[in-house]
Amino acid sequence: MGDRTLAAAERHELCNLMEQLGPDAPTLCEGWTTRDLAAHLVIREGRPGAAAGILLPPLAPLTARVQRSTAERPWPELLAMVRNGPPWWSLMRLGPLGEKINGIEFFVHHEDVRRIGRGWVQRPADSYRAGALWTVLSQLARLCYRHSPVGVVLRRSDSRPDGGSDGTELVARRGRRSVTVVGPPEELTLHAYGRAEAMVDIDGDSMDVQRLQDSRRGF
Repeated sequence: MGDRTLAAAERHELCNLMEQLGPDAPTLCEGWTTRDLAAHLVIREGRPGAAAGILLPPLAPLTARVQRSTAERPWPELLAMVRNGPPWWSLMRLGPLGEKINGIEFFVHHEDVRRIGRGWVQRPADSYRAGALWTVLSQLARLCYRHSPVGVVLRRSDSRPDGGSDGTELVARRGRRSVTVVGPPEELTLHAYGRAEAMVDIDGDSMDVQRLQDSRRGF
């Protein structure tokens, strides 16, 4: 990725893909087209008060209203707002904080557009992307799996430069009964964010695995 950060790279690639597909393409975000997803990203970065409904249910109607009105902007304008990033006054423009908040967000939404329908393939392995996602996931995993009725361990399956397995683990949720979710950081991230298309293996009792899969994940 050179000197580009994960957040910048994923933003750039997502915008290019949405431009190619147009505003009415489906996404993995249920009920959202690419236009809806772009509007979500705009208010998340530029309207923090309105975006609060993403995490606070009482404010969800406000968020929905603002998102609908934002989505009505002309598609080229809306796409340019996503591409240009947060306004100058936003905390998301601060390097380390913006990278932490936006790197994983734009990666997940990029895959939300890439993986819809049939025929999608995983992107080639990228050690920088994997490392950046693992760092943030290590900090957010407990929040993502907070609703799980069983304990959850995340285990990396990607390879080290010497050809061995990384094998790094983190405990996302403690419990008397646990399952282990195995995959590269990209796929573990998507599973933590509740994407059924995540390419992971889950080791554990079959009933515990099903309980995990049926639980709410992400934010």
